[in-house]
Amino acid sequence: MKRITIDPITRLEGHGKIEIFLDERGDVANAYFQIPELRGFEAFCVGRPAEEMPRITNRICGVCPEAHHMAATKALDALYQVEPSSAVKKLRELFYMAFYVTDHTTHFYALGGPDFLVGPDAPKSERNILGVIHKVGLEIGKQVIDCRMRNHHVIQMLGGRGIHPVAGLPGGWAKSITEKERQEIEDIARQNVDFALFSLQAFDDIVMGNPAFVDMILSDLYTHRTYSMGTVDRRDQVNFYDGAIRVVDPDGQEFVRYPAKDYANHIAEHVEPWSYLKFPYLKAVGWKGFIDGRDSGVYCATPLSRLNVSEGMPTPNAQEAYEKFYETLGSKKITDRRYAPVHYRLATHWARLIELLFAAERMLELSRDPEILDPNMRIEVHSTPDEGVGSVEAPRGTLIHHYKTDERGILTKVNLIVGTTNNYAPIAMSVKKAAQGLIHRGVIISEGLLNRVEMAFRLYDPCMSCATHSLPGQMPLEVVIRDADGHIVQRLAQHLH
Repeated sequence: MKRITIDPITRLEGHGKIEIFLDERGDVANAYFQIPELRGFEAFCVGRPAEEMPRITNRICGVCPEAHHMAATKALDALYQVEPSSAVKKLRELFYMAFYVTDHTTHFYALGGPDFLVGPDAPKSERNILGVIHKVGLEIGKQVIDCRMRNHHVIQMLGGRGIHPVAGLPGGWAKSITEKERQEIEDIARQNVDFALFSLQAFDDIVMGNPAFVDMILSDLYTHRTYSMGTVDRRDQVNFYDGAIRVVDPDGQEFVRYPAKDYANHIAEHVEPWSYLKFPYLKAVGWKGFIDGRDSGVYCATPLSRLNVSEGMPTPNAQEAYEKFYETLGSKKITDRRYAPVHYRLATHWARLIELLFAAERMLELSRDPEILDPNMRIEVHSTPDEGVGSVEAPRGTLIHHYKTDERGILTKVNLIVGTTNNYAPIAMSVKKAAQGLIHRGVIISEGLLNRVEMAFRLYDPCMSCATHSLPGQMPLEVVIRDADGHIVQRLAQHLH
């Protein structure tokens, strides 16, 4: 049997590889999206003081530490039974919106976007941020860099540090802001709205204006009908910071809605021997394997699924973009406000830009709220800790932090379910389907073809740093192609020892 290895996969956060096995005819017999590193955060956090978790868990990833910081902080709220004030919640959410703008910008322009902005079959040396800048021009490239720079400035201003924030406290926030800082953030938020609108227009011009790209998005190759998961507010609209977790079935009917603290009643995890990462599934449906449909417990938690479970977006320009998204892709309304789910997984890139616009608009709203100037951002904690669950929508999906402690606040149990873990089963399914659709007998296995297989996972913006942890500090790469007898035909490698 012929075996094709892509190790590691590229333009994602963290490490992973794809193993593709061909039968004697040269068709794909199976494909595995494999996570070879062992994850250990839950184990080595046990025995630590719980209040350290917002500072420990944000070291899981240098790309999205803000998500872990916020989920950990909210878990401490629950653990110590303290309710943050309205001002604290708004300042936390303001901080979180700045993070969302930077993160979605990074994925669109540096990770997933190059496949469209430069082209899936372009030389690999061009499918990167430099290739994107060459495509869209230096001035636009400068806007991308400026967007990340100004929002990281806000993150540092509000979070206390530029990469690993330290401001989260049980029931509070360690940093208040001045009127001068508020005005600066408001100006940055206005720039973010303009940048998000520009990015959506660029997607419309470059991607939706290209019939070949539209055909790729609408093709069965990158389509899966699964359940969708996301957090919604009281109006059932998208919310990244707080709300109920909602799941809809492949037809868009609500399957379940629950507070984050009840996640264990609805989510279980399946284990396969070929990966260290677990496969969450819906308990009420059960694990039926890597298959689509209503009878499969597989669900998806992505920007696309957040739109699929919602009744719309809370801000005006994002709502307009939301409606255009569903109508352009042929989705019909199943309620007065909600559309039938879109299952074209490459459309996740478009959904991510709609979320970018929402984050920018929400950031602008919050920056204009006088309540965020409240200097009283801390609360006294008197209760004895026991157990707490915190949840936010990380850019890659629903993020759960669950802590148990003794009466002194020392952790006795930790469980983390991160966005990429939620999506591991659909990622594996997408990779296999893409490989089976693209690789056949007589087809030349080019680097561009393998990149189209990688596009099947890249659309999820997976963060293996969140799901697994490795210490080498560099990205090893080896792609091995073997003939039917197992002999190596070609090997490409870097950073291997």
